[in-house]
Amino acid sequence: MAPTIANKPLLTDLVAQTGQVPLSHVRPVGDRPDLASVDNDSGAGIPLIDLKKLNGPERRQVVEAIGRACESDGFFMVTNHGIPAGVVEGMLRVAREFFHLPESERLKCYSDDPKKAIRLSTSFNVRTEKVSNWRDFLRLHCYPLESFVDQWPSNPPSFRQVVGTYATEARALALRLLEAISESLGLERSHMVAAMGKHAQHMAVNYYPPCPQPELTYGLPGHKDPNAITLLLQDGVSGLQVQRGDRWVAVNPVPGALVINIGDQMQVCFVLKLLPFALLVVKDYRNLLLLAGHADEQICRRRRLTSSNNILQALSNDRYKSVLHRVIVNSESERISVPTFYCPSPDAVIEPADVLVDGDAHPVAYRPFTYQEYYDEFWNMGLQSASCLDQFRPG
Repeated sequence: MAPTIANKPLLTDLVAQTGQVPLSHVRPVGDRPDLASVDNDSGAGIPLIDLKKLNGPERRQVVEAIGRACESDGFFMVTNHGIPAGVVEGMLRVAREFFHLPESERLKCYSDDPKKAIRLSTSFNVRTEKVSNWRDFLRLHCYPLESFVDQWPSNPPSFRQVVGTYATEARALALRLLEAISESLGLERSHMVAAMGKHAQHMAVNYYPPCPQPELTYGLPGHKDPNAITLLLQDGVSGLQVQRGDRWVAVNPVPGALVINIGDQMQVCFVLKLLPFALLVVKDYRNLLLLAGHADEQICRRRRLTSSNNILQALSNDRYKSVLHRVIVNSESERISVPTFYCPSPDAVIEPADVLVDGDAHPVAYRPFTYQEYYDEFWNMGLQSASCLDQFRPG
């Protein structure tokens, strides 16, 4: 019988007292990871994109590769991303140092309130979930940096400086990627960045301790991210898996690479709301170029934007979708990962553009909502549902 241990709010300290998975973390039989059926060999099929030429004469080829990855996979890896190796190594080092601090020191940051901007907690949302996940995490809001950094942990002593540097570098990369994704859709480079209002950024410093029975639980079950784009830094230990069809595929770490994935807001808003020609019917790609102010005719020719119906197809929320992913654990090694979530500002209104609404043929897919409203629903639902987008459909 799996033990139940009270008075240890963090998984790390609970695990230290038992050689088994506590009952609170054991998944029902029909909801356990089938580790034997995971495709551990096809992870190399996740696109690997070199960003070195993103700012040069071969930018278009890199933009096209990013667009194909967003359309077909929703996940891709990037190398030569511009974040210095020393900054990456420092982030992983202080993350590990933090989770190795004494329990009394770590608990200074503990809270089970998901609305707190800075908090150490466990699982996902212990207030609402029925089964806990095999994870402790430190949630840090980090943009604007000066608004939050003084609330971050002060131990390890270098934590604020090291993490602040990484957060600044990650934000710069997120903006570059959003510009490229915008271009890949045939939009102006600045469209998506402008769509996000004042912007928001936060990260989760995840710690997955070794699990004595990894077949009984998840680090995180299958879910989609609620934000616009996620940049994942992970140490050398595998754990991330992406759903492809009916299979789970391991996304094994690649030295020097970051994993990028598309969130729900990219699916709903950014390819919908910001078209500057929202009330117009465009029947010729040259008119589209004039209306959108886009100088690259080849993008529009390649996408064959020759009628309003094709515009709806190319720039709809079905174009780039967020993808189910999960985290599994292992019995041998601890694992550190640091996802950076880049988001619209809380008051940004998410709604379809008028050009995508055409009576019965193309009804409104989602009612207008603010990002704060969506984010609150995401935390309330927890990971019991892969995505909460359906909560925002009309009627």
